[in-house]
Amino acid sequence: MKTSPQKATHKNPCPFVFLIGFMGAGKSAVASGLQRRLSIDRIEMDREIELGEGMTIPEIFSKKGQEYFRDLETGLLKSLETRNGCVVSCGGGAILRPENVRIMKSLGRILWLTASPVTIWERVRFSENRPLLKGRMDPESIRQMMEERRPAYERAADLIIDTDQKSVDQVVEEIIRMIE
Repeated sequence: MKTSPQKATHKNPCPFVFLIGFMGAGKSAVASGLQRRLSIDRIEMDREIELGEGMTIPEIFSKKGQEYFRDLETGLLKSLETRNGCVVSCGGGAILRPENVRIMKSLGRILWLTASPVTIWERVRFSENRPLLKGRMDPESIRQMMEERRPAYERAADLIIDTDQKSVDQVVEEIIRMIE
């Protein structure tokens, strides 16, 4: 596991910070906190995709399939190559495609937010916007899915931040210390 900052070559003068992690790890909340603290733009990948498609994520999965959704994620990441840096809250599975990871690494740093399966379950158990958890909304199923994705997160991550038992402000402060 990588835990120290690494220099990267960036195409843009202001690099991106990509927040990755399993759904419910805190990506959106932390992205919002970083936006406020650093006075930078923020992109919520899932929200951008919903706006672009005029459908919710569950509707996209249901009507067009997961592969189509993953194509939309890749397209959104490619569109960032012409923008100035910002904080990007990535969908939980965005790192499953090596192409996405290559794009993110070329633009900035990838920060993996982690949490325990029980913490994830507590954060998402009432959400109806998690199509991959449909029929699997329990800590054990979440643990299994997290373990399946762990190698992809480990390969992608430049930095790892545990969000268990921490406030959003604490996580934001930790990230700021790590990336300075």
